[in-house]
Amino acid sequence: MRVAIAGAGAVGRSIAAELLENGHEVLLIDKSPAAIAVEQVPQAEWLLADACEITSLDEAALQRCNVVIAATGDDKVNLVVSLLGKTEYGVPRVVARVNNPKNEWLFNESWGVDVAVSTPRLMSALVEEAVSVGDLVRLLRFSQGDANLVELTLPPESALAGTRVGDVRWPEDTSLVTIIRGSRVLTPGPDDSLEEGDELLFVAAQAREGQLEELLSVRREPEPPRREDDEEADEL
Repeated sequence: MRVAIAGAGAVGRSIAAELLENGHEVLLIDKSPAAIAVEQVPQAEWLLADACEITSLDEAALQRCNVVIAATGDDKVNLVVSLLGKTEYGVPRVVARVNNPKNEWLFNESWGVDVAVSTPRLMSALVEEAVSVGDLVRLLRFSQGDANLVELTLPPESALAGTRVGDVRWPEDTSLVTIIRGSRVLTPGPDDSLEEGDELLFVAAQAREGQLEELLSVRREPEPPRREDDEEADEL
């Protein structure tokens, strides 16, 4: 897979090193000569150019890329790179870094973004995921289809504890993709059962998140009916 990364700062270089280690072909693009640190990621291709200019992207042969990652520290640049990559070069997958959470609403398919990665939101979600049991935590937003990657740790006394996955009527536009149980990562099948403490990862439409959280909530026992003598005692 060929990946172009706009922004050769610490973030861009780290992504490049990881992708290269996994066997992918990587091109790093940056307009700052100070950012061209070939010795730090020698296996990558490097291009000193402005990724917001068509001539630069032509030189980068962006049409040959499977993925474009807009990883600069400037949200305006990341949006322009995303839009050009998607509309001018037809790149199948565009991933963009969100630096300012206030700008996150812009990073959608209208600007050519398939996946928006907000570092503050991601860190906040990971903190919530580590301490929350029984609450739905949104980990990642996908622009296409208005879907999110969400997590919920099945609490004690959940209504679904002990239930087969295949017997659960999940909300529409919701898919259980992984069960993390202790040190194990399970691909859920219909005969697998849910257990207390399971960390469940779903891809779900945003409109279905409330239904999903309610389905997985703690079982609440109905209050016993009040007896006549109890009512008389209250009156006394």
